Amino acid sequence: MINKRIQMFGSPAAPVWALLWLAVFAINANSSELKEFQFKHHNNEEIYDVILQIREKCPSITSLYRLSEDSVEGRPLLVIVFSTHPTYHKSLDPEFKYIANMHGNEVLGRELLLKLADYFCEEYKAGNEEIVKLITKTRIHLMPTMNPDGWQRSTDDGGSNYLIGRDNAEGVDLNRNFPDLDRIVFDNEAYYKDINNHLMQMVDHLEQPVQPETKAVMQMIMSIPFVASANLHGGDLVANYPYDASRYGNVQGEYATSPDDETFKWLALSYSNYHADMANPNRMPCRGGDKNFGKEGGITNGAKWYSVKGGMQDFNYLSSNDFEITLELGCTKYTKESELEKEWNRNKNALINLIWQSHIGIKGIVKDAVTLKPLANAFIKVVNVTNGQHSPILHDVTSVQDGDYYRLLTDGDYHVTASMDGYLSSTKLVTVENKPHNEAKVMNFTLQPIILPSNYNKKRKRFAYSNSITADKLQMF
Repeated sequence: MINKRIQMFGSPAAPVWALLWLAVFAINANSSELKEFQFKHHNNEEIYDVILQIREKCPSITSLYRLSEDSVEGRPLLVIVFSTHPTYHKSLDPEFKYIANMHGNEVLGRELLLKLADYFCEEYKAGNEEIVKLITKTRIHLMPTMNPDGWQRSTDDGGSNYLIGRDNAEGVDLNRNFPDLDRIVFDNEAYYKDINNHLMQMVDHLEQPVQPETKAVMQMIMSIPFVASANLHGGDLVANYPYDASRYGNVQGEYATSPDDETFKWLALSYSNYHADMANPNRMPCRGGDKNFGKEGGITNGAKWYSVKGGMQDFNYLSSNDFEITLELGCTKYTKESELEKEWNRNKNALINLIWQSHIGIKGIVKDAVTLKPLANAFIKVVNVTNGQHSPILHDVTSVQDGDYYRLLTDGDYHVTASMDGYLSSTKLVTVENKPHNEAKVMNFTLQPIILPSNYNKKRKRFAYSNSITADKLQMF
């Protein structure tokens, strides 16, 4: 029934970001009367109903797309987008995503994202100034479930088992199934290789088959220029940030620092401080003997907690421009239905505040100084010079479709360099002062070409965010 109702959205082999232009017409005739949102555990078919009804209520600010792969058992993986330009990327508007229910028995995130979608729609229509501004300035992607098969297995079992339903239908933990880019970047550090970003081109083997759900999300990450994101889990109450993997082989308690450690702590705190209880130092830990993360601001470095190899969080950071954190939303994995509304109220402000963090730091457009055409794949390098220091941040981001780039940074002074093969580099000094609900400071670059070939002014090939090397690499999966 599910596939029949959304078949117009494309087959599992359809392009990863194939938009579901006609979503409104897919609503079941029996559901033609739009219903008020209910706090309940929506089954896999009801999730599609809720998403499609939100699309019908707010067609001007929403679009839907189906990922390139279905789940192992054939359930579509759907995303709802909120923006005043929901069907396309707009230069200087950052892209943000939430993915929930990666572990099928961790269910709170999927219900929070359904409610967040409903809230965005209703508040935009009501003229809520904050929500109108957020949706106008940001393109927001909400994916309520990455593992609908696991959810079904957990639910059929009664939702009380700590492990049943965690994995996908093939028994694979999806949060251990991504290519291990941590090992590549750690090896590069050890051998002094100056390659610290977009590492997919260095993957030469896989330790296990990539599952269809994983492949679908990888295609999504490679195709859309996300700036920030979070994946939603359950089992503890903490905001977790990179690196998730130990540098030195599962060393207990090792803090695996990323080049953007300060920015990641900012992102994690932007959630924990706005959550009702996550940063409360007086709250009890989830289980006897567990760490009370509230005493640490409700945040933790992933590897310091425990090492994760092949996780989605670090894959985002090391394969793309996306800064992702992991949100553990509560001690219980399968939240009681009676607790869902309370949990929404505890998480609502934090969910919204984290999206705003896609606007911290700087952004701009990189152009050719002669033709004034945008330059994609230019590198943006940053050195922190606050208070006289000289500390390179050894993780570059790149410009995307229309030459636009987004560099998340905390408050301070920075030397920012835009560079690209065939061009003279350009360096500027910027002072970052992040203010709540404000856009990032704009800093544009025009790069002077070193050599002007005879055919230089001919039409240049347009950039697709998935470069050919990355696209080729994805074929191996």
